[in-house]
Amino acid sequence: MAGPLYPALYQINTRVWLHELGVTLVRPATLEDISDASLDQFASDGFDWVWLLGIWQTGETGRQVSLRQPEWQPEYRELLPDFTADDVCGSPFAVREYVVNREFGGPRALEQFRKRLAERGIRLMLDFVPNHTALDHPWVHEHPEFYVSGSEEDLTREPRNYRRVDTRHGSRVLAHGRDPYFPGWPDTLQLNYRHKGLREAMLGVLDSIAAQCDGVRCDMAMLVLPDVIARTWGDRARPADGSPPVDDSFWPAATARGRLRKPGFLFMAEAYWDLEWTLQQQGFDYTYDKRFYDRLHAQDARAVRGHLLADPEYQRRSARFLENHDEPRAAAVFPPAVHQAAAVLTFLVPGLRFVHEGQRSGRRLRTSNHLRRRAPEPVDQELKSYYVRLLACMRRPEVRDGDWRLLDAEPAWDRNPTWDRFIAFSWEDAGRRLLVAVNYGPTQGQCYVRLPYRDLDRDSVVLRDLTNPTLTYERDGGDLARRGLYVDLPAWGYHLFEVTVRG
Repeated sequence: MAGPLYPALYQINTRVWLHELGVTLVRPATLEDISDASLDQFASDGFDWVWLLGIWQTGETGRQVSLRQPEWQPEYRELLPDFTADDVCGSPFAVREYVVNREFGGPRALEQFRKRLAERGIRLMLDFVPNHTALDHPWVHEHPEFYVSGSEEDLTREPRNYRRVDTRHGSRVLAHGRDPYFPGWPDTLQLNYRHKGLREAMLGVLDSIAAQCDGVRCDMAMLVLPDVIARTWGDRARPADGSPPVDDSFWPAATARGRLRKPGFLFMAEAYWDLEWTLQQQGFDYTYDKRFYDRLHAQDARAVRGHLLADPEYQRRSARFLENHDEPRAAAVFPPAVHQAAAVLTFLVPGLRFVHEGQRSGRRLRTSNHLRRRAPEPVDQELKSYYVRLLACMRRPEVRDGDWRLLDAEPAWDRNPTWDRFIAFSWEDAGRRLLVAVNYGPTQGQCYVRLPYRDLDRDSVVLRDLTNPTLTYERDGGDLARRGLYVDLPAWGYHLFEVTVRG
């Protein structure tokens, strides 16, 4: 099923979604209880993908770690003041088995859910957690050689990074999953990608996931790159069973095999540390664009504009977001006017447009990955109305499949520096044109925007404001060709213009 060049993805926390539905139904809810109206809404909003976060089977061992880990308790109380032990379900990234959680209805429920999405032209994305498994994953007992091992000295010196486990070969010390900058995640164990047998097993896992969905979001994908493995683990990543170590990257073989076995299968990488381009080169269709988010959050217009000068193919394959389950809620960290301006830039530039459930209604509290319940919050009606208008622009054909161009902004007059806060660009496709100009700064600003259209020498140009359809401006085409479009916007203001050239 071919999709647009620049698709839109909707992320849903499956546990919370089904828990809240179950409260309404007064019984536990499964994927089979999701209404047709909900799926119809995804389609009418223009989403091409639905990502169900946390669909896989986790275990009681991981839940007990989440329940008893003292440093995680303050977050639970902050995000859900009345939380109880029953709310703790364990991290969705401590996967015991890549089979749909039995509480969600099991494989048949997921199969039917996916079919219903497909009937509406929507594809399904699920998680792949390549770096680690749950403590009670079957491999821990049957194949401890698949994990990074440690010594008694390691366990004594770094008790937060190692754990003693029982295996069919007896007691072993294995490493917790981690990245090089933080202590280990105590509900996980670290897989060893220098072990050939582990790689073959993980390719098999990907095969099984691909049979259940249309694409995967790969958690912390950069952690299994050879350079990162070496930096994190050094010689500890040598296979403990004495087998020859493997040192090439896992991803080129994994992504190629995935597409060979299932043409069109999509890989999206959670990626940081300027390794996005590396992962794109190794076969990922999309990589997180955290740097773009950080520059928007810093309210640095020049850095945002510079970011949009990157290689067009890199931009096409960037997943743009204002929040996700790991980031703070956008409504909590972006003041309302900044939020709207940042969303225009995030979701109307090239790339995959990645929207998180709750973002459009103005939720301000993150949901803990370890809890199945979240605190109720009021709907921000103004923000909700804004996102209705923005989604309508995102559905326009020229924004989904057209040609994008970053435009030059020039000073409106001498010694007026506010032009440097403007970010302007255009979309064109089959005669349809969209012009976007954003004053990404804290004061009123003015500039001239150079328009890219070759037919401006005709009689007039009509600019219809898509945020307020009652506003329409008519400008002389020749004047626009000579000087550009004069733009005067308040702090964090923006224009979304449908452009028509009249001859």
